[in-house]
Amino acid sequence: MVRAGLTVERLTQAGAELADDVGFEQVTVSAVARRFDVKVASLYSHLKNSHDLKTRIALLALEELADRGAAALAGRAGKDALAAFADVYRDYAQEHPGRYTAARFRLDPEAAAAGAGARHAQMMRAILRGYDLTEPDQTHAVRLLGSVFHGYVSLEAAGAFSHSAPGTEESWSRIVDALDALLRNWPAPAPAPAP
Repeated sequence: MVRAGLTVERLTQAGAELADDVGFEQVTVSAVARRFDVKVASLYSHLKNSHDLKTRIALLALEELADRGAAALAGRAGKDALAAFADVYRDYAQEHPGRYTAARFRLDPEAAAAGAGARHAQMMRAILRGYDLTEPDQTHAVRLLGSVFHGYVSLEAAGAFSHSAPGTEESWSRIVDALDALLRNWPAPAPAPAP
């Protein structure tokens, strides 16, 4: 018998909250069952297993991030858009560390196609159009921005910058300035070697 009030959405939300509290790696169907004070077996009418739960949390996190990104980019271009988009990722990681980790969970192709991942790429490419980047440089720049955002956020979350000056806000601002300068002066591709 299905317990009244338990839905896939409610269980996913509880799993996302649990991820923020104890870490995404610790999220299991059993841990969510304890949150609702129900037997694990009662959740299997909603969830296949812990991998299914983690996939749903990842999709939720990607959707939340995409919604925040779209709101932040509205009416912005160039460096303004770049800074707003970068701040969305950093702020989300600080507010929801478990969900931020979940957003990087490896999804199977079918789940990935149904998720908001494509929206993230579209928004980043929209920012890059303001810098007049075309393919394949757009793809290179998308990878660079993703690497810098994720790298900084991950190191900051691990406390890597907490033992030295200047403060992390100042570094973040300077990094965004440097990315803007790089995107405005993107290097030309190297000439093809002579045969």
